[in-house]
Amino acid sequence: MKLPLLRSFAAIAAPVLLAAGLVHAEASASLMHKPAPTFVRTDLQNQRIDLAAYRGRVVLLTFWATWCAPCQIEIPRFIEWQKQYRAKGLQIVAISMDDSSGPVVRLMKKRNVNYPVIMGDLKLGELYGGVLGLPVTYLIDRKGTVAARFQGESNLDLMQRRVEEVLSQK
Repeated sequence: MKLPLLRSFAAIAAPVLLAAGLVHAEASASLMHKPAPTFVRTDLQNQRIDLAAYRGRVVLLTFWATWCAPCQIEIPRFIEWQKQYRAKGLQIVAISMDDSSGPVVRLMKKRNVNYPVIMGDLKLGELYGGVLGLPVTYLIDRKGTVAARFQGESNLDLMQRRVEEVLSQK
C-alpha cells in the first residue's frame, strides 16, 4: 500500500473507530495524573477489595486475561514484585477480563499468585477508559492518583523502575 493511500485510509478510519468507541486512547490518557476511579469488588478468595482502602499504598492495577500471552509473561514478575515491595507499600491488584472465573482460579492456584484477583466486566473496564487490548496496567500512587499507564506487551524493567520511583515518593 502506498504511503498516501495509507494516510487516506487512516484519515477515514480513525474518526469511524473513535465514533464507534473502538479507540479509547483519549479516555485512558485523560486518567493520567487524576484520581484513579474507585470500585469495590469481591476477589476470587471471597475477600472485599476496595480500591480506596489502599490509599497510602502504591497500587499496580492490571487488567488481564488467561488467554493473553503477554499477561502470562507478567504474572511471575508481579508475584516477585509483590514479595519484594510489599513492605515498602506496594499492592498489586489483578482484574481478570475472562468470561468466567474457572480458568482464572485454576491459573491462580497453579501459579501461586500472592495478590488479589477480581473478575472484571465492561462496567469496570469503562471506568478506566475502556480496556481494549490486554494487558492494561495502571500505577496508582499513595494519594490515589494515576501515575503511569502501560498497555500491551510492556517493558517490565521499565515498569519496575516506575514502580520503584513511585514507591520512593512519600
